[in-house]
Amino acid sequence: SSGINAEYFTVLVNMELSVHSMEVMNELLGRVVLPPEYIHLYITKCILHCEECKDRLVQHRFVRLVCVFLSSLIRHNTVDVKDMFVEVQAFCINFSRIKEAAGLFRLLKQVDTECSV
Repeated sequence: SSGINAEYFTVLVNMELSVHSMEVMNELLGRVVLPPEYIHLYITKCILHCEECKDRLVQHRFVRLVCVFLSSLIRHNTVDVKDMFVEVQAFCINFSRIKEAAGLFRLLKQVDTECSV
């Protein structure tokens, strides 16, 4: 699409998850159209990272980051949330005690309502 090949996407999606790599991905998604399957893979990776994290403080930090990241993607129509609705909703419910996850859940419900009208 924009001259970036599949190998490049694969490397991006497989970067070690960190605050920096999420910032890079967010910045990139604001400039380049990535194939939806790669965005979905990355989101799934982010969600799994949060779920598998053993350190509670680090886990909460990443959950907040992932929620802000996903909210940004949804608000900017970078991702069609319908394709991942169940997965993202389950993530929000799983971490509902975290303010940002509750906010993302409300955004999902809002988008879902707008789509079904």
